[in-house]
Amino acid sequence: MRDSRPLLLDTLFDDTDLLRNVQQRAIALIKLNKAVKALLPKQLHEFCRVANYRQGILVLEVANASWLTLLRYEQQTLLSTLRVEILPSLVSIDIKINPKLSINKQTAENLVHRYIPENTKDDAPARQLSEQSAKQLKELAARSPKRLKEKLERLAALAGERVTSATSRNNLSRTKKP
Repeated sequence: MRDSRPLLLDTLFDDTDLLRNVQQRAIALIKLNKAVKALLPKQLHEFCRVANYRQGILVLEVANASWLTLLRYEQQTLLSTLRVEILPSLVSIDIKINPKLSINKQTAENLVHRYIPENTKDDAPARQLSEQSAKQLKELAARSPKRLKEKLERLAALAGERVTSATSRNNLSRTKKP
């Protein structure tokens, strides 16, 4: 079992063997990451990486469940190729989801430009409720229970001031005949 207790920085700098081991492990994982990416389909390169290798288990991280599914299709091929070419002691591949892999600067910028228009206020069409729809909602509200009536009237009011004021003026003019 590995010693995983926190250490003081002074002990790290005093013990050069420990730092050398950490550096060698990091270099080995970087090389392994490059080798794994060379074996994967190109679309997975940005969203997959080697997280760890311990006790014969290679731990890979992917950005989300869809990439995990795609990687699962490649898992057996990857396992057999890695056993033959690089890691004969490889027993299995464990795949984890790490959402932080999906958020990088380029991906975030692409998403912003793709899904959020630059001038949302100017370009977005205003939602409109037709006068006929507002009129039908008001008629339905007249026959509805109190709570539903209030909600339907508020919805009809979304047609704009001209619709609600025109209908209320018509109702007022009918009741106030001289």
